[in-house]
Amino acid sequence: MVINTVTQLAVYSLIVGFIVAFVVITGFAYTTLLERKLLARLQHRVGPNRAGYIPLPTRGGKERKLLGGFMQPAADAVKLFFKEDMTPVMVDKWTYFLAPIITVIPAIFILAVIPWAGFIPAITPAGRDYFAIAPGINVGVLFILAITSISVYGVVLAGWSSNSKYAILGGIRASAQMISYELAMGLTVLVPVMLANSMDLGVIVEGQRGMWYVFLQPIAALVFWIAALAELQRAPFDLLEAEQELSAGFTVEYSSMRFGMFFMAEYMKMIIFCALFAVFFLGGYRGPFVDQVPALGFVYTALKVILGLCVMIWIRASLPRLRYDQLMSFGWKVLLPLSVVNFIIVAVMIVLVEEGVLGF
Repeated sequence: MVINTVTQLAVYSLIVGFIVAFVVITGFAYTTLLERKLLARLQHRVGPNRAGYIPLPTRGGKERKLLGGFMQPAADAVKLFFKEDMTPVMVDKWTYFLAPIITVIPAIFILAVIPWAGFIPAITPAGRDYFAIAPGINVGVLFILAITSISVYGVVLAGWSSNSKYAILGGIRASAQMISYELAMGLTVLVPVMLANSMDLGVIVEGQRGMWYVFLQPIAALVFWIAALAELQRAPFDLLEAEQELSAGFTVEYSSMRFGMFFMAEYMKMIIFCALFAVFFLGGYRGPFVDQVPALGFVYTALKVILGLCVMIWIRASLPRLRYDQLMSFGWKVLLPLSVVNFIIVAVMIVLVEEGVLGF
């Protein structure tokens, strides 16, 4: 019986993992379209509006289009696939080829523990309280922190293996940036863990049944969001892509689909970090009538992820890029002390409440 249960859970995880990974990879492609469309709207210019549109009958002599630019991600993928794949002569070939893979794989692994909806009798395995690839992992937060740290290796190895001074400097700077902001992020993630008294992401979501943690801990939510932007190397922390700095940073010697894999990892992580922000601070799949109709959890999760993506794009369109010394100073002198102080205050308050000192 135990063997059958384990086998069923393994088969369930494989099937659900394939479906979720397919949706997120497809979502990455259309996140690029969302960014280009929204940036164009915010900056009063024309975005992608040709590839894949459906012509409609003219009205008043004016051409009408439906879904203009809908096939732009597919056109970009074809363009990348057929670009010349150049490999510099003096690279360390095995490391050079493996670095993009090491960057993409952690982004896919994080999907395993994210709860996408509550308990749905038809598709949730027996004994599990929510829908995820691997539901019920009681060290889910620790798993996320460990996996996100692995992506640093892909960045460093990509720069080192390229045998280029620009790439090496870009890799070093990227790794320093990611490690610096991971410290603040790790301390901030412990806040919802303490509030829910669990590292299981499903329990953290259920702990927000009464009130989302973004209202209880706005400072932690803000620090997590800023650290996520720096971890993703998004504006205003996109120093690696600064033309006046190091051109394309650690990806300067990559082309064709190997460059596309770094591109894919960035946008997949955007989706994943927005999902994590929703889980930690926005109630995850919780929403009106979700207890009566559990499938609504998918809708609420998707809406919260799309909202997070739009905010990231809005920040890119609005804020100027920081200097590298400002970036590091902000991480070490502002975010890290703020997250430490906030962590200590939350821990002390929880202990005082549990001991009945505050009378709550």
